[in-house]
Amino acid sequence: MSIASETRLTIAEAFERLLRDGMPIRFEAFDGSSLGPEDSLLRLRLVNERGLAYLMTAPGDLGFARAYVSGDLEVEGVHPGDPYEIMKALMSRLKFRVPSAPEMLQIVRSLGFGNLRPPTPPAEEHLPKWRRALEGLRHSKGRDAEAIHHHYDVSNRFYELVLGPSMTYTCAVYPKPDASLEEAQAEKYDLICRKLDLKAGDRLLDLGCGWGGMVRHAAQHYGVQALGVTLSREQAQWAQQAIERQGLSGLAEVRFSDYRDVPETDFDAISSIGLTEHIGVRNYADYFAFARSKVKVDGRMLNHCITRRDNTGRATAGQFIDRYVFPDGELTGSGTIVSAMQDEGFEVRHVENLRDHYALTLAAWCQNLVDHWEEALDEVTEGRAKVWGLYMAGSRLAFERNEIQLTHVLGVNTPADGQSSYPLRVDF
Repeated sequence: MSIASETRLTIAEAFERLLRDGMPIRFEAFDGSSLGPEDSLLRLRLVNERGLAYLMTAPGDLGFARAYVSGDLEVEGVHPGDPYEIMKALMSRLKFRVPSAPEMLQIVRSLGFGNLRPPTPPAEEHLPKWRRALEGLRHSKGRDAEAIHHHYDVSNRFYELVLGPSMTYTCAVYPKPDASLEEAQAEKYDLICRKLDLKAGDRLLDLGCGWGGMVRHAAQHYGVQALGVTLSREQAQWAQQAIERQGLSGLAEVRFSDYRDVPETDFDAISSIGLTEHIGVRNYADYFAFARSKVKVDGRMLNHCITRRDNTGRATAGQFIDRYVFPDGELTGSGTIVSAMQDEGFEVRHVENLRDHYALTLAAWCQNLVDHWEEALDEVTEGRAKVWGLYMAGSRLAFERNEIQLTHVLGVNTPADGQSSYPLRVDF
């Protein structure tokens, strides 16, 4: 067939050429074309040319996110605070095929070569990696501070609405399936305290402490002298106010600081809850060496972080996560964490995978966002709120599908003679 006589495809027809098993939900485009089951309660609606350009110039999760966050791709049948069902349908049943070169040329010609020019990304998107390089080397103090600022210094009130009273932005531990989010977050902190064998008078260092949940729990329930550090000024201010409200000023402190700048040493225990994802795999050795230098001989460290299900893939967290959620974030397998801790002198005593608990946690956060949607929009842009719904619902699905996990690794700074106080059996 000559170029002159080549049939021009509609948007729906062009998309259909790229799908192996068809569209699992209803798709409608601004040119009047559609595909997928007509009776589907879940619908995607591409409303304009810019949305098409987003999809064409960044195929995959980044283009989808750009079109959705900007309002150029609308969803129907789910709340923007919890698009879980539509993401489940797409991620579980949407399969792509690689078209031949002539097919691809016909698709691009039909959709318009002009749409291969990338539109300006939504305001909620962070800089690409090459632009971030101008801010400093990856995981330098300055660049890490900017990455944390992008994600956490959004609005403390927004986080209160999503996370609930505990202000805890890490995986909860559900003692029973019908436990409330607050019960599960309290159980998470208490489990870590038990794993660390905390006792009254012990000194705890919490690295990347967020809004101070671990610091406050350990001080209040275990009589521990607890210091937490965070790179988020908003978190530190909120946490210090919470410490004062709870009457814990004599026991707990949250400091706005890079963990690498903590001068104190001889802590009885160290907790690291959700920080390892931010420091970079290449920096694991330095990180765990730093931690071991801060903990007493026979002291313990509990590392809690999101991990991959294997240790073979790239550590990247994906384009959407990198641009919209955790700039410079990296995920790797739990075996890499274990090896790094061992190589820096920790004796690894216990490893636990809590991925099912994170799926439950994310479902609860999404429900909070749905319940407080209008109030959330008083704090952040609609685009930002949609990012959080998309991120949390997608992450829930990834934990459910065992694409990512949540791993606790407990290490001991065992004495040189091997005579550790670690018990023969433990019952956390």
